[in-house]
Amino acid sequence: MSNRTPALVESAARHLVPTYRPRALVLDRGAGSRVWDIEGREYVDFAAGIAVSALGHGDPDLLEALHAQAQKLWHTSNVFLTEPPLRLAEELIAASGFASRVFFCNSGGEANEAAIKLARRFAANAGRPPERRVILSFHGSFHGRTLATVTATAQPKYQQGFEPLPGGFRYAPFNDVAGFDATFGDDVAAVIVEPVQGEGGVVPAAPGFLAHLRARCDETGALLIFDEIQTGVGRSGKLWAHQWDGVTPDAMTLAKGLGCGFPIGALLVGEAAAQTLDFGSHGTTFGGNPLAAAVARAVLGKVRSPALLENVERQSQALRSGLRALDEKHGVFAQLRGRGLMLGAVLRPEFAGRAAEILDHAAHAGLLLLQAGPDVLRFVPALNITETDVAEGLARLDAALAAWRGQR
Repeated sequence: MSNRTPALVESAARHLVPTYRPRALVLDRGAGSRVWDIEGREYVDFAAGIAVSALGHGDPDLLEALHAQAQKLWHTSNVFLTEPPLRLAEELIAASGFASRVFFCNSGGEANEAAIKLARRFAANAGRPPERRVILSFHGSFHGRTLATVTATAQPKYQQGFEPLPGGFRYAPFNDVAGFDATFGDDVAAVIVEPVQGEGGVVPAAPGFLAHLRARCDETGALLIFDEIQTGVGRSGKLWAHQWDGVTPDAMTLAKGLGCGFPIGALLVGEAAAQTLDFGSHGTTFGGNPLAAAVARAVLGKVRSPALLENVERQSQALRSGLRALDEKHGVFAQLRGRGLMLGAVLRPEFAGRAAEILDHAAHAGLLLLQAGPDVLRFVPALNITETDVAEGLARLDAALAAWRGQR
């Protein structure tokens, strides 16, 4: 067995801009819901690259799509047409149930940036002056790291030190109808909302909340934008998380699972605003390149299958049952919440702020896990994860919790 890890960890500390604090392991390869580091150690993957690797690692259909396109054409820019993004646009529009046009980009932040520009331009085209082009988002939200999207992200910890922030943003309490109504007005050009808040702690929209937003936007002509970057592409057990609520948006943003690790983002736009971003108003060099689009087509085709969506629900219940059993044994969780394979285990008040410690113990036990804030363990495994991998992951979490509790 080699021992290359310390040198590579030290290299990361010296050469990478320190925007992350990765754990001291170096991943090397993956298959399904298992990954191995460069020392040959195996891990069960409950993180899926932050809800990105929706079909796990090394899916043969995705590899085939990538290899086939890689032998033909990688990039042309959007000055020229290629077939894969055109076919992907057709398929996304058909699957969306509301969209008539698509803008492709490279990431979720870019997709939300495009959505914000869409809303502002739509309001301008309707004759609204700048002061009536407010973007309303929700406390606890996360929409990206660009200056506009981090301003839409109503969490001060992401904004500190980047002032002056762009103007024209406002925040409302999530899942609070009265609080929203007190904040919403006819100066709001668009409301952007996650059907399940991710970084905010894996918090689903309350029953009727999205429908209320839809009704209020209809009253004033504001656009309703669903940020489905983490919740979309089957993650919730339906293709789009907003389908659980039966509410249709004016626009929807996608990324993460759409490419299963190959960078791609998308803004889907309904008919009312479909012509808003006209020639020259927005652009991207790499967005919608044929490699990314070919992979995303393969992803969408597989994720739409009833069998895969049924697996999401089945493994979600297995995870929930297993986490409840672990809580009975270790007494660490105050609440389980989320939808499908996007679950959050909220730590009890006496363990507040200690999620990162559990993640360290989980990695030591051979489990890759995430947090959603300092108090929530986040479970976002591959949508095609097996019963065997769920059971093994829970067993390793059991060992991690035992070690953590013993250490205390």
